[in-house]
Amino acid sequence: MSNSKRLPQWRKNLYALWVGNFITGAGASMSLPFLPLFISEMGHFPKWELTLFAGAAFSVTFLSQAIVSPLWGRLADRTGRKPMLMRAAIGMTITATLTGASPNVWILILLRLIQGAFSGYINNAYALMASEVPVNKSGRTMGTLTTGNVSGQLIGPIIGGYIAGIFGYRIPFYLFGGMMAIAALTTFFFVKEEFTPITNQKLAKQSAFAGIKHVRIVWAMIISSMLIQAATTSINPIISLFVKELMHQHGNIAMASGVIAALPGIATLLAAPKLGALGDQIGPRRVLIFGLIFCAAMFVPMFFVTTVIALGVFRFLVGISDAALLPITQTVMTLATPSEAISRIFSYNQSAQAIGSVVGPMLASIVAGVLDYRYVFLMTTGLVIINLIVVVWAYHKDYQEPDQAE
Repeated sequence: MSNSKRLPQWRKNLYALWVGNFITGAGASMSLPFLPLFISEMGHFPKWELTLFAGAAFSVTFLSQAIVSPLWGRLADRTGRKPMLMRAAIGMTITATLTGASPNVWILILLRLIQGAFSGYINNAYALMASEVPVNKSGRTMGTLTTGNVSGQLIGPIIGGYIAGIFGYRIPFYLFGGMMAIAALTTFFFVKEEFTPITNQKLAKQSAFAGIKHVRIVWAMIISSMLIQAATTSINPIISLFVKELMHQHGNIAMASGVIAALPGIATLLAAPKLGALGDQIGPRRVLIFGLIFCAAMFVPMFFVTTVIALGVFRFLVGISDAALLPITQTVMTLATPSEAISRIFSYNQSAQAIGSVVGPMLASIVAGVLDYRYVFLMTTGLVIINLIVVVWAYHKDYQEPDQAE
């Protein structure tokens, strides 16, 4: 009997969805960093207007994603997660390709809005695996799945920057669309889902939280996802400017900024499967609380750094804490949520992450503008501490004794 025949279907799904997550992460990250430069070629905009358009084009995707994700999650619990994966892959294939052909900034922003409404591949990949993976392997599985999109996010900007530099800023969007078509084909042919539909009547009567024993824990994980995303993305608007300040405007600032931006992802890629497996052994609560404490402890010293190397070291260590956060929140929700509600719960989680992706950079921009770049790290520390308080409170309220979802 061949090795492939011995593999359980959930593991085959994991490999196929890892590829899909990698493609989604790589495709999005190879085009997104160059949005301001792409927009600048569409007209002669003053600096304030260019910044406004770039911010709108970036955030409008996450805003529409936050609004429609619960609707898609409800549909997924009725039709299955694979159709939602196909919807997201095909939707992004079309919108990304059309974005590359945008004749003006208004069409670009509209297409980014539509893309957010039809996105959600990674979230649905988590939901499908959560509904099928054996309980004692959920932590390692979620950690492994996370390495797919993280790996893509690391390699995407490098490929996109190289291609954009030679062929122009439209080509990465076309490439993104083509890659999502490959993700759609991979999902269609290699992902198989055993799904029992839930009737419309049952869905109408039953809240997604109805069958959840530890509701505070699940809500804490959703809030935690939002705060983690806000903390992770808060540095995005100021990282290159802070690196420029540390380097005293000398040297290859763009290259140094790229390395600094990539270091957390490298650490997450290395640590996520191991920390996920550790969560399976000692319980995700301990790993999550450790990750939050460690994350706060790594952000504080960034306020005092005076060299790019020191900043890079602490950014790498933050990446290790990231590996103990998002995959673990997914694991906790997987263990705590009945299979018939898993897509809706994960869609709420996606909405929360999208809100975090808007709020984090916005807060950082305000703090950096009013005070200084360094104070962004203190603001981020505050977000992590709030997150820790929410998680500890929820566990204290909901758990009277250890159980499987601890």
